[in-house]
Amino acid sequence: MELKKIIGINLKYYRYQKGESQDKFYSSLNLPIKYLASVERGKENISLEYIEDIAKKLNISTEELISFNPEHIIKKKRIDEKIKVKK
Repeated sequence: MELKKIIGINLKYYRYQKGESQDKFYSSLNLPIKYLASVERGKENISLEYIEDIAKKLNISTEELISFNPEHIIKKKRIDEKIKVKK
């Protein structure tokens, strides 16, 4: 699996675990929300600097953000389903 997809899955997983919306979570990072939403979908590359900033904001290590965890894929699918139901 591509690293940018792994980062996207982990980013969405940890952000959701923190209970924050994209708007709320990303507002303090000074990056466009559309760009970060694309990162979550695994469509965009993100710099190491921003990976570090995001990991700090999530209170996780950068390793956790970039490491493949198959459990996060399963939980991401459940998160996506919950978000669709709320809309």
